[in-house]
Amino acid sequence: MHLNNYHLARLFPLLPIFSFFIFSCYPGGSPEGQTVLVSNARTGNFADYWFAGEGEINSYDLQQSRYGEMREGEAIMVFVTEDFSKEKQVKLDKPKKAGSDKVPVLKLNYLRRFVTGIYDYSMMQSVFTPIDQAQFPRSLKATTTSQDWCGHFFLQMNLEGEKYNARSFSYFESEGDQDVKLKADFLEDELWTRIRLDPESIKEGTYEVIPSAFYSRLTHDPPKAKQARIRFEKQETSTSLVLEYLHLDRTLTIGFDPVFPHKILSWTEMQDGKLMSKGTLKGSVKSAYWKQHGNRDEYLREKLGL
Repeated sequence: MHLNNYHLARLFPLLPIFSFFIFSCYPGGSPEGQTVLVSNARTGNFADYWFAGEGEINSYDLQQSRYGEMREGEAIMVFVTEDFSKEKQVKLDKPKKAGSDKVPVLKLNYLRRFVTGIYDYSMMQSVFTPIDQAQFPRSLKATTTSQDWCGHFFLQMNLEGEKYNARSFSYFESEGDQDVKLKADFLEDELWTRIRLDPESIKEGTYEVIPSAFYSRLTHDPPKAKQARIRFEKQETSTSLVLEYLHLDRTLTIGFDPVFPHKILSWTEMQDGKLMSKGTLKGSVKSAYWKQHGNRDEYLREKLGL
């Protein structure tokens, strides 16, 4: 099913909007004022937590299947608010001068690192999800990179109207450089930011979903929308979002704290009845990390278990 405006309102509803001034991650650690829109129901805790001039860094113990074997590694999720250019779909250098081009977003930088024999993998994706879900019900942009000793890969997905323009560049001849238009209800990779913004806004149902770019990279399966069903499971101290693909034997389960700020506690990816990926939270800090790049700041990595 493809979402029209009615379906989008069902999936990501938003309450009335208020404005707030915030700070976020800037080159050289020199923030400029931002104006953001958030739900009236979230103005207190949401603004105090996300607009305090810090990002949230989370580290996870990672189990990652590759070449038929399970690998041990680390994963990192960094969440931070930014002012984004609606037209260029890049972070604004001078948001005060951007006018209506400015769109406040919650950005996720998500890294996975693991070793396969003699060489290692480093994978990263960035997702830019507008905070004002009423005006911008879809993530504007998502990028993914993968590096190993064979070479590297890059995928960028930009929302253009009702479709995502997916451009990929690979060291494999069979994949080559590609540019395709994809129509879907939403990206699997934006579920992380949607949960952090407001998990109750995600409605159970069946949708057309573009699977995770990490999954596509490791399976060499080109990105394409597939039918999937969303449901929630409540445990004693946590809640799980379950994304189950109907014609692809793959299920993603994301465990999160039902209490604000809804931290991501764990995830599992199952495919063909086998565990493909598992992450378990081991450390979390709030930090203006873009300023903490001196040797004296390395103790913060210990807090994250890195």
